Amino acid sequence: MNKLFSTKNIIKLLAVLFITITVVSCQRDGSAEEDDLPQEELTNIILLVKEDSPGATAIEYNYSIGAGGIPTIPLTNGKTYTVEAKFRNGNDDATQEIIEAKDEHFLIFDFPKSNINITRLDGNDLRNDGKRVGLRTKWEVVNVVNSPSPFLKLDLIHAPQSVNDAKSGTAWGSVVGGETDAEATYNLIN
Repeated sequence: MNKLFSTKNIIKLLAVLFITITVVSCQRDGSAEEDDLPQEELTNIILLVKEDSPGATAIEYNYSIGAGGIPTIPLTNGKTYTVEAKFRNGNDDATQEIIEAKDEHFLIFDFPKSNINITRLDGNDLRNDGKRVGLRTKWEVVNVVNSPSPFLKLDLIHAPQSVNDAKSGTAWGSVVGGETDAEATYNLIN
């Protein structure tokens, strides 16, 4: 009986218990097969920002998930920009997977310290509920710096029960249910 409760056996039991809890807690509610774009696979969120003026070219702002560093996007009050969001898994473009599973995804653009209006331009790629994911948007900049240190928080939501593309507080878009597939932060300057 003493061998059953020895220090070695207790340590082994605790190690197995710890590993089991860690593995179970890192999984989503559903299996990996249910998610068309597992969050562990996304490495970069890229915004291609192009001022709506003749001769303007798109500039890439690359947010590397988990690597630190926040890209800074310069915007000008009174101007409009066309912005495309791209998602990468290493060198592979994962954006097409989001388009193919558009009913399972939705982007939320939150500008808590700026006044920027968003129009979704995804074209004819509508979700079954008639909403657009937000992979291509038009930004109408009213005031970049409404308070110190403005930024954009961008969330890719997976499997929301319902979505709304209207402005809600400082965010363009809101959801009921779902999980965050990816999140990025971009600093904004004027």
